[in-house]
Amino acid sequence: MVQFGVGQSVVRKEDQRLLTGAGRYIDDINLPNQAHAVFVRSPHANARIGGIDTSAAAAAAGVIAVLTAADAEADGVPPIPCMAEIAVKEGTTQKMPPRPVLEGRQTRNAGVAVAMVVAETAAQARDAAELVEVDWEPQPAVTDMHDAMKPGAPALWPDDAPDNVAFVWVDGDRGATEAAFGRADRVVTLELVNNRLVANSMEPRGSIGQYDAADGTWTLYNTSQGAHLNKDMLMACLLRDVEPDKVRVLCPDVGGGFGMKAFLYPETVAVLWAAKRVGRPVKWVNDRSESFLSDCHSRDHITTVSAALDKDCKVIGLKAETLANMGGYLGNFGPYIPTVAGKGMHIGAYDIPAAYVEVTGVFTHTVSTDAYRGAGRPEAAYMIERLMDKVGRETGLGPIEIRRRNLVKAAQMPYSSVLGLTYDSGDFQRNLDDAVADSDWDGYDARRADSARRGKLRGRGLAYYIEVCGGAPNVPALLRFEADDSVTAIITTQSNGQGHETAYSQIIAERLGVPYEKVNIRQGDTAWMKTGSFTGGSRSVPVGGAAAQIAADEIIEKGKAIAADLLEAAPADIEFHEGRYAIAGTDRSTDIFAVSKAWRERHSGPDSLLSAYADFAPEAATFPNGCHIVEVEVDPDSGQVEIVRYTIVDDFGKVINPKLLTGQVHGGVGQGVGQALYEGTVYDADGQLVTGSFMDYGMPRADYSPMIKFRWNEIPCTTNPLGIKGCGEAGTIGAPPAVINAVFDAVADRGVDRIEMPATPLSVWQALQSARMRPAAGLCR
Repeated sequence: MVQFGVGQSVVRKEDQRLLTGAGRYIDDINLPNQAHAVFVRSPHANARIGGIDTSAAAAAAGVIAVLTAADAEADGVPPIPCMAEIAVKEGTTQKMPPRPVLEGRQTRNAGVAVAMVVAETAAQARDAAELVEVDWEPQPAVTDMHDAMKPGAPALWPDDAPDNVAFVWVDGDRGATEAAFGRADRVVTLELVNNRLVANSMEPRGSIGQYDAADGTWTLYNTSQGAHLNKDMLMACLLRDVEPDKVRVLCPDVGGGFGMKAFLYPETVAVLWAAKRVGRPVKWVNDRSESFLSDCHSRDHITTVSAALDKDCKVIGLKAETLANMGGYLGNFGPYIPTVAGKGMHIGAYDIPAAYVEVTGVFTHTVSTDAYRGAGRPEAAYMIERLMDKVGRETGLGPIEIRRRNLVKAAQMPYSSVLGLTYDSGDFQRNLDDAVADSDWDGYDARRADSARRGKLRGRGLAYYIEVCGGAPNVPALLRFEADDSVTAIITTQSNGQGHETAYSQIIAERLGVPYEKVNIRQGDTAWMKTGSFTGGSRSVPVGGAAAQIAADEIIEKGKAIAADLLEAAPADIEFHEGRYAIAGTDRSTDIFAVSKAWRERHSGPDSLLSAYADFAPEAATFPNGCHIVEVEVDPDSGQVEIVRYTIVDDFGKVINPKLLTGQVHGGVGQGVGQALYEGTVYDADGQLVTGSFMDYGMPRADYSPMIKFRWNEIPCTTNPLGIKGCGEAGTIGAPPAVINAVFDAVADRGVDRIEMPATPLSVWQALQSARMRPAAGLCR
């Protein structure tokens, strides 16, 4: 076994650098002769712009330029592209109105940038920004999706979408589903809300733009989840007429992303444009207040979902209708998230023979929505798992038996779902049974009685999730033996806290049989590789790791001819194991470093170093899955919810690093609990963001995080060479339905019939106060 190889709980190698202050984040980077930018933002959600007076700001100390939409139009700066063109319902069209870098005519959410001040210092730019005078003509705003679709509602894009509908997307067979409901013995319906969230990464967004007039090259430093993805999007808008080799994007260390940092934002394009215009590098770093108004938000769905049951309580049909809030402008992938990103996940891990899903995207005067950890899969899982809990309650079967009757069986693998996905591997029943056992399900009644003696209401919730991740697009990787006997690996995903340096190093060290500490991971520079990828959808290690392994295998194969020469044997007789080439059946061998040295001696120029390139494009995704069981106590006098037990059994296929895996699951659960109990984005009737700071937005804290009993069953997937399934989003997917199912279970005896996220103390207390004091019908435990 290779020390620190695959399957071992290796401590993260990047932590020493990051924890001792040696990280290099965007705010640590300052270029010679650099200027600073600050944006003037709209205080109104919906307002016409009568004019913008920049004269006072332009005359302020240190100001280099004050730019507006008129300047952008004069310079031919194009709008930010929406990259998410989706197939829509027959007879409808997708509306994709422009998203300008600076808005000059009509604002569509509070916080839209209408001017950009460039100055010698950030402080001077901030002072000058306050001097920009805008002639605002406020108009009525609409933030509620139902209201936005009513006749006479303010139209955000009257020429493109007068009804405020961005798209209507469908999935499944409507006719077969209606037929299933027609023959159903029982129908159970649930209405629910998936609350809007703000990502709030630890490091805010930031960008530095640079243009070299001498050679026409562009350089962007950006807090991003993928340098190549950003470059590709830049080449589709601002730099569409520039040769690709004249554009370089660099992503330094990134302090959290969660999907929100994958995109090309107006500010990113603006600093590049401004850099060319003023002839100097231009830097912009967001502050927290701006982040609430300028970073994409997420979730914000209203869903009605129904299950058709036969006499044995088998779900024979499912139909769902969702309104998805797009905000005022479309994000880069906004329409993709509530539709294609979660495609097939609406039936979860269940063997449901007919399903139909319809999603309507709606424009409102709010910040744009886009990907956030899980991106469409948490919304789908929340829907199906809240529904299954209600079905179990109304049928009297309870949360375990209703799932046992409907889960896809291990013997059915590979399982082709009615919504077009093929689950290649998994044993859902085993994970469910293990979680039930680990949670001490049978001891619950005693714990519930103890809670009651202390004046608390105890509830228990269960959720079984499955997600699709770790699939396309491709990830390239380049491995190279250096002259100092280290191994450089260039992989075009981008770490934003996941531990890529550690996981990739383990995979490469294991395959090549080299010391783990000799592997150096490089990410975040488009100059290192012409094409590349990004981090998102729990795909970095399943796809990027597979590419690294394939490249390692190619290096091993390349080295066989050299090893054969060194050992005076035929290449066909050479074997490789744990870093050594040997003549089969003998004790004669040489190590891979000797082979690398010999390669250098025999080659020159670009091929002087032993290296290999691989580009892995998975033919199918992976399907991590698992069971969350939660117990909560609710204080009926205050509505306070406390998670007192949390149990998880997951299937992530082959595990690369148990320590990293556990950290990913714990972090995901923390964010999922945040959505379930604390986080909620609120707009008032005028489109003002009420929860625009940590004074009002309920971020989860460390002391709210539960202790988690966690383990996994290794059921390797068949869709990538490593046999691994993505783990980065799993906790965020499983936690919200499990927690809310538990909260509802706790208060159902008091007559509460509905609980929505976030289940804050106030909302729980209000539900208890308004409920009729009677036992809930059909209660099962």
